[in-house]
Amino acid sequence: MASLAIQPFAGTFRAQPLPSSFAFAVRHSGVFWYRGSLSDVTATLRGSEDALALEGSARVDSISVGEPAAMRASVLGPDFFDAERHPEIAFHSAAIRLDDDGRAEVDGELTMRGVTRPVIATGCYAPPRPSSFGEIAGVQLHTSFDRRDFGFDWQMELPGGGNAVGWDVEVDIDLLLIREEAAPR
Repeated sequence: MASLAIQPFAGTFRAQPLPSSFAFAVRHSGVFWYRGSLSDVTATLRGSEDALALEGSARVDSISVGEPAAMRASVLGPDFFDAERHPEIAFHSAAIRLDDDGRAEVDGELTMRGVTRPVIATGCYAPPRPSSFGEIAGVQLHTSFDRRDFGFDWQMELPGGGNAVGWDVEVDIDLLLIREEAAPR
């Protein structure tokens, strides 16, 4: 990926809770994607002439996985997120590459359940521009990882063979960013 000669993000941009989103999906019973999202997400993008950094976090107890309520309790429990002991997911970028055509690639570290692992997210960005809210920008990223890398080891074999829950997790992050000087307080 060719990097921009001049990166377009100058200053600090904060993600707005609505409509920003953090969604995940994992194969269930080998036949469909089980989806969930986290609603209490924060993210900050800081840019200068020679550096760009993205940091974010999400409260695990803000997870939404639909009905029944027992499913949410299971996902928050020790077999999966273990929210009582590990209430937050965190991400810190190590390198961000932006291309002239709007593509983005972010190398960073993801921390879940007290385990930190490197990840690479790819996607796109919309550079800052004026709006009625101030200067806004957008970033959409996708990554995937093996949940066992973060200690999500629970599994049950299905009667006909195969796993109840897939090992690979797909993550999609969409951020509406507002330059800090204009962000609502």
